[in-house]
Amino acid sequence: MFWYYGGYGLLLVCVLISLFAELKVHSAYKRYSAVSSQKGYTGYTAARQILDSNGLSHVAIEKIGGRLSDHYDPRANVIRLSADVYDGNSVAAIGVAAHECGHAVQYAEEYKPIVFRNAIVKSTNFCSRISFILILIGVLISGISTAADNAGMFFIYLGIVAFSATAFFQLVTLPVEFNASRRALATLSGQNMLNEEELEGSRKVLGAAAMTYVAALVVSILQIARLILIFGRRKN
Repeated sequence: MFWYYGGYGLLLVCVLISLFAELKVHSAYKRYSAVSSQKGYTGYTAARQILDSNGLSHVAIEKIGGRLSDHYDPRANVIRLSADVYDGNSVAAIGVAAHECGHAVQYAEEYKPIVFRNAIVKSTNFCSRISFILILIGVLISGISTAADNAGMFFIYLGIVAFSATAFFQLVTLPVEFNASRRALATLSGQNMLNEEELEGSRKVLGAAAMTYVAALVVSILQIARLILIFGRRKN
């Protein structure tokens, strides 16, 4: 019965890891949202200065709704900041805004990991969409007869391989996110936008945010292990 309880155990671990990562980033963001920048920068003014200093004055900055919904859209060439970040003058807001600027600079410099990530986006999305369809087809075929069981297992494992593309994409994403944070912190320090104490606050916020990507990768790997555990036992 290990396969049965082990499968649910891995599912529980996945849920706990995801919850912990989300709580960690929200806790860090909330804490350092209460620490104001002594020089009075807001997320918008910090982002504008960073972009302009990197020759990216053509990159627009827009305010959007949501919480921690900040992102850089390379297709529209615009950085979208949530209202708290756009208008906020906290070290958390400035750190998040600087991180998104880091992504804009990566695209401008054709940073290799982000170029590679973009090259596999469509294939990853396709694999993600069909993975559980293939697994379902395999389960249905296996249920027809004993003779069809091998064909069913082929589709099941093909689906697991397709799902693994998601984990690979998340692995490729890690250096992109860590590099954007390093760029952000180096710029905030180099341009004297934050003092050392404020910079440490931004570092903790960005570090917590980066851990959500690590957690997502770990969860995907555990999900793959769970599928192998369940269907490997089914085959036996």
